Amino acid sequence: MAFVAFSSLPLRPATYAAMTHLTDGELARIATGLESDRFERRRSLDTRALRRNICAFANDLPGHGDAGLYLIGVEHDGRRSDILINDELLRAIASAGNDGNFLPTPSFVVEKRRFSDGEVAAVFVEPALYPPVRYRGRVWVRVGPTVRQATPDEEQRLGERGASRDFPFDGRPCPGATPADLDHQFLREHNLSRAVAGDAGAENAPPFEARLRSLRLLAPRDPSPTWGALLAFARDPLEWLPGARVEFVTIQGRERSDPVRFRQTLRGRISEVVRDLERLIRLSIQVATQIAGVELEVRRPDYPAAALQELVRNAVTHRSYESNLPVRVYWYSDRVEILSPGGLYGLVSEEGFGEGSTDYRNPLVAEIMENLGFGRRLGVGIPWARKVLEDNGNPPPKFAFSPVSVRATVRAKP
Repeated sequence: MAFVAFSSLPLRPATYAAMTHLTDGELARIATGLESDRFERRRSLDTRALRRNICAFANDLPGHGDAGLYLIGVEHDGRRSDILINDELLRAIASAGNDGNFLPTPSFVVEKRRFSDGEVAAVFVEPALYPPVRYRGRVWVRVGPTVRQATPDEEQRLGERGASRDFPFDGRPCPGATPADLDHQFLREHNLSRAVAGDAGAENAPPFEARLRSLRLLAPRDPSPTWGALLAFARDPLEWLPGARVEFVTIQGRERSDPVRFRQTLRGRISEVVRDLERLIRLSIQVATQIAGVELEVRRPDYPAAALQELVRNAVTHRSYESNLPVRVYWYSDRVEILSPGGLYGLVSEEGFGEGSTDYRNPLVAEIMENLGFGRRLGVGIPWARKVLEDNGNPPPKFAFSPVSVRATVRAKP
């Protein structure tokens, strides 16, 4: 199979996998079907038509979120035409995207495929991350099986779709997800009752989906749940966010190479993960008992549970969920390390971290956590944890930063 890829933007893995995994037989069946806003066939190479279709598929006016398919070497009835599919033709197709007439440059893949009666060239065009895409200054779209210039209203709609990607990650729509992927009963019981004033079941209450949209759990002008909604209320968040988990490990010693005493992976909705994590923290704390006088007993934990709980809440709330890595909690004999995927975000600097310099990577997740009873006032979580550690006699926490992670280290009480 000959393969040519032309792209100025990274291909989205889910869409790329879906289009390259189509078998030759599946493509042959598509070739005999009706043309649509996602499929066009041509008996030979027409570079003008090819470029307009690349532009139109990249704009994805209906918002399918899937690749468009352009087959070259197919007659209108689906039979193979007599065009020769060779390297020269594939290079000519691939070069259609680098003539400087597209803005922004679309992403597409060219493959040679074999049908029962001969070979064809298949062009798979990715939906643009930031539409509208213009070819020679004009926005082309597909409406059913036809290609035409976009109307002003359609251009505006595409522009709004592109602008929506400037939202924080947790506020963007998740392609392929629907409101049915949310656990509505859990949502009603644990979030809507706190976040929406009044009786949600009252006769004059707004429709359920309208309330979800008002809380940014459904994306604006899009029927899909946001990533933050899936993290907090999906039936299975890991189906959508593979990194939405916490690895908790206790180690018999001070080095990672020392024997592991206990290991558990915490999965589920963010509130369930945090509750399970806080339970493990309480179980892992060792308490020394000192008798002072005849009846006075003084209990001294090696760590204050409240401070560690605050630090893990901070890690789970402010981590990057675009990473597939989990939050990791390593409990050594002399310290606890909490590693959070994603470096410092926005206005937060190393010098100002925990000193009042605040910014939210996941503002929707932070709001949901507050509604679920896990929030703390903006900017006070780290200073509060420092104070609790100091009151317990622990050294102050240390923080280490890299472009891809933040590590918090808390030493046991001497």
